This record gives sequence, C-alpha cells and structure tokens, in this order.
Amino acid sequence: MDPSRRAAHRPAQLTHEYSLFAPGDATAPRLCRDFVRAVLFTHDREYLVMPAALCTSELVTNVHLHTKGTAMLRIRLTPARFRVSVFDESPDPPVVAHPARGVVACWGRGLALVAEMADVWGVADERAGRYAKGVWFELGCGAVDRSAFARTGARGAAAGSGSG
Repeated sequence: MDPSRRAAHRPAQLTHEYSLFAPGDATAPRLCRDFVRAVLFTHDREYLVMPAALCTSELVTNVHLHTKGTAMLRIRLTPARFRVSVFDESPDPPVVAHPARGVVACWGRGLALVAEMADVWGVADERAGRYAKGVWFELGCGAVDRSAFARTGARGAAAGSGSG
C-alpha cells in the first residue's frame, strides 16, 4: 500500500493475520490454497506462493481425508515469517509416513512433503475453540534467493499444486 494513501490515524501494520473456515468436503484444499495465494500476492510475497500453496494443500487435504468437520486456516504474516496453521476437530496426532526404501507410495506423503518444503513445521500447543489440534508450517520471508523465481515468474510459480 502506498504510504501517502494511509490515513494519518492508522500506523503502518507489520503483522497481518487472516482466518478462513473451510467446508469439510473436497473443495477445502483448493479454497485454502487459493486464499493463501491471494494473501501472498497481496503482500508482494510471490516467491513464497509455490511452497506455501503446496504445504497448505497437504495440511487441508489431511483434514478432509482423516477427520470430520470443517478446517480452520490461520495465516500470520510478518516481515520475517509466513505461518499457516490448519486446525481440525480430531485430537489424533498427525503421522509422518516413511515408506520402505525403494517403494513408491501413493498415499501418506503429505507431511513428509511439508517437512521438506517448509522451514519448520509442528503441532500447535493450544486449542482453538472447538478445534482439537492444529498443524502449522512456516516459511521465511527474509533473504531469499529470488533468481529462480525471477526466471519462472510469479504466475508460473503459482500455477498449481497436486492435492485437492
């Protein structure tokens, strides 16, 4: 946002937080993925779109496949970090599957992908209302090698993700 257009009584905001409640059906991963993309494009963080969309899609797909009810997505964006938390109603802890060496797995790779793509991920210590657990990931917003991003372009990096 252009600083000259900001109202005098409103200071610059460094932390941005967003929430979305997604339905407990097959549309949830795409809705959440698109929401994350919109937030990142709005805040000029296009270079984070691909890993953030993939990780979000995986976490929300897990809610759809392994729990009942809605998912709650929380986004927290600071100058240094981008954090997405996905809450669901199941108290069961997430499981990272590790297929046997040389075996190609068709299912159960979501959290392993999140672990590979995100800087850090984990399970939230707190409950959020009726939601029993939250799984989160973070991506850094600081010094990033944007050369690959510049070669592919923002729209190419945001072209899509597998789940949902």
